[in-house]
Amino acid sequence: MKAISKKFRLTKKVFSFPYILFLLLFVVVPLVLILVNAFLDADKHLTFDNFKVFFGSASSMIVLGNSLLVGVITTLLCLLIGYPVAYILSNMSSGRMLVLLYVLPMFINFLIRTLATKAIFMALDVELGMGTVLFGMVYNYLPFMIMPLHTTISGIDKSYIEAAQDLGANKATVFLKTTLPLSVSGIISGITMVFIPTISTYAISQLLSNGKIFLFGDSIQLSFEQGLYGVGSIMSLVMLAFVLVSNLIMNKFNRNSDAVRRSLW
Repeated sequence: MKAISKKFRLTKKVFSFPYILFLLLFVVVPLVLILVNAFLDADKHLTFDNFKVFFGSASSMIVLGNSLLVGVITTLLCLLIGYPVAYILSNMSSGRMLVLLYVLPMFINFLIRTLATKAIFMALDVELGMGTVLFGMVYNYLPFMIMPLHTTISGIDKSYIEAAQDLGANKATVFLKTTLPLSVSGIISGITMVFIPTISTYAISQLLSNGKIFLFGDSIQLSFEQGLYGVGSIMSLVMLAFVLVSNLIMNKFNRNSDAVRRSLW
């Protein structure tokens, strides 16, 4: 009995087993299936035609380019709106409570939020198109920019700002030379959290444009719905590659920002 109890003793390692099992079933296995389907045709024969269909299609490249463009514009708009909001809230005593106003919509399913946004545009007789799609993107992903920025700016040691002011720096110089460099990690986190899901979204563009705007996520969904699993798998792998490259670039910038922070210290 003692040997059995020692063999099945609960340790920290044991609690990681459910997560490992979940990771294998819902992350690793689907990725393997996508990778396998990318090299199979409709008759389950090995082929490279799926690559030719995707990379040889001008329309697929245009859709991919439009998705990246929408992702960049959405990220820039979220940053231009989110940084001033996060900066102002970080300097307010009730800032943490007010941040909840931006987070509360996230408790509602994004599809419901998007449908409600579409209903408002239709009630106001606003023509649906690229402008409404960008509005919906910013509306849905702005909290992902504000939260890391607010956390980072709020965590900046106020003594650095006070030291800069004591040395004669005005407000603009204090912000550009102290606050902004120390908040780069929050900017990078916000960009990562907004850009990556934006380029892979599929429902917002369709709903807020009445099918006029077709992004890369929409084309992946359409490929699987039409039974083109090979082409859809290729598109999924391309999107995965963009996600990995984006993460690598952001991690590199994050290391550079840490170096800047250490130099200020």
